[in-house]
Amino acid sequence: MFERVLVANRGEIAIRVMRTLREMGIVSIGVYSEADREAPHVGEADEAHLLGPPVPAESYLNVGKLLEAAAKAGAEAVHPGYGFLAENAEFAAACEDAGLTFIGPPASAIEAMGSKTRARELMSQAGVPIVPGTTSPVESVAEAKRQAKEIGYPVACKAAGGGGGKGFRVAASEKELKDAFEGASREGEKFFSDPSVYLERYLEDPRHVEVQVLADAHGNVIHLGERDCSIQRRHQKLIEESPAPHVDDGMRERIGKIATDAATAVDYRSAGTVEGLQTGEDYFFLEMNTRVQVEHCVTEMVTGIDIVREQLLIAAGEELSVSQEDVELRGHAIECRINAEAAHKNFAPAPGRITSYREPGGPGVRIDSGVVAGSEVTPLYDPLIAKLIAWDTDRERATARMLRALGEYEIGGLVTLVPFHRAILDTDQWRNAETCRDLIGDRKWLKSLEPSPEPSADAGGDQAAEPEGLDERTYQVEVDGRLHSVRVFGAAGASANPGAGAGLRRPPRRERAAVDGPRSSATETLVSPIQGTVLKVAVKDGDEVEDGALICVIEAMKMENEITADRPGKVSQLAVKEGASVAAGDVIAKIE
Repeated sequence: MFERVLVANRGEIAIRVMRTLREMGIVSIGVYSEADREAPHVGEADEAHLLGPPVPAESYLNVGKLLEAAAKAGAEAVHPGYGFLAENAEFAAACEDAGLTFIGPPASAIEAMGSKTRARELMSQAGVPIVPGTTSPVESVAEAKRQAKEIGYPVACKAAGGGGGKGFRVAASEKELKDAFEGASREGEKFFSDPSVYLERYLEDPRHVEVQVLADAHGNVIHLGERDCSIQRRHQKLIEESPAPHVDDGMRERIGKIATDAATAVDYRSAGTVEGLQTGEDYFFLEMNTRVQVEHCVTEMVTGIDIVREQLLIAAGEELSVSQEDVELRGHAIECRINAEAAHKNFAPAPGRITSYREPGGPGVRIDSGVVAGSEVTPLYDPLIAKLIAWDTDRERATARMLRALGEYEIGGLVTLVPFHRAILDTDQWRNAETCRDLIGDRKWLKSLEPSPEPSADAGGDQAAEPEGLDERTYQVEVDGRLHSVRVFGAAGASANPGAGAGLRRPPRRERAAVDGPRSSATETLVSPIQGTVLKVAVKDGDEVEDGALICVIEAMKMENEITADRPGKVSQLAVKEGASVAAGDVIAKIE
């Protein structure tokens, strides 16, 4: 077994890996950018090394600097986590060339499955059912139009090197195909350095069901059951659960075989996930993620198997510690991704500083986080703050436990998805195990999740005015065995027992980031709700637009955000251009 392992990542996944390393007696070596000097994952590591400036290309995506840090620290192996370079075949090969063990699959398997078109071709040849569509990149919009007519609308335009919901656009008709194709290509180039795009038939309201696999170098390939990841926004997962509510034992065995066959077809080793779409009794291969998944925690909760530990054992040349017969799913687990996003603004990124922080606890509750009070959630990186996982004996009880845990979670200073999760888990759609796409796509429902404004500094919790110029004290008063908090204004009166009911400091109000965008109907001005880079401008001065029309696209926190008109009218004083940076509150245009 390794003695020293470098974790080439940040945030919660870096801490997650480091915890298993510590349990196994392995020294963990952390890395950090200049923006992450005080990040919790740096303190969790046994030792940590600076990579460079905050921009990922100069730090977490810089292969040379990572290898230099590994050499300086005397690392024997590298764990990539997820994201960044986790599915980069060139990085895996570079580690091997440097004499480092890459804790993941062989570069050949990453390359085979990293290209979605190549993966579809391989799976089709292996007899694995795939979603109807192309198995090679589509070279142009004109060719895409020809292919789409054969496949049938709606079609999904997908980046060949994509994943995590990036490089995925849907065209409901030929009219929408050009924008969808170009958007998928643009994201593919930006996030995966590969602009090639392929087409798939877009299945209406399927369930997103994936299977966790483990494979070692001794010919053992097993699956750990499935996860349902159907609750998504912009094709990116928000809630995951295991086992999947619409998969019975027969289907579990069938899709488990599809997954292990897929892994065998590319001589896979390590942990991996075969993703698929379930429509009724049909199941189609979607893609294979050649890394540990964000949502691996729910599988760990229902199987009791430490997936990161298995990755380390496999990378060290050992056999799997479990066989297929040993795998048993117990109870039900649910994971909620706690992102710094404003659901009421169509999941716009909401970076900022965490002013106060308290995590939930109790039986069956797990939280994998990478922040503390004072942490800065920067637009440079993913908006994920933490993953909250709840386990119980069945889905209904796991849901109740999750709702309890969400109610305990306090994150001050930021707008997060905690209110969204509490709302959606309390709907009939969730209770009936539906995909909830109608709710997540309903702007009116999302708008209803807008937080209420905090009371002003001069108002009490009931927003009643406080007497001016008078001291305030809070007393704990017990009446008939029940404790009450009482606020008193004015000078403290004499007390027969000065020690009784001693004045308490007024508890600080929880900080909250502003959630209302500075858009003004009086001035008809449209402003940017976020800081980022303008990727596309869809209008010009003088254009007539409808309510909801696309004005521009701003990239922030690894997401493309569409800024739309909030009223019909004529565009004037357009103030943004492609490639330029904008700050929250900057004027985009007027719509008169």
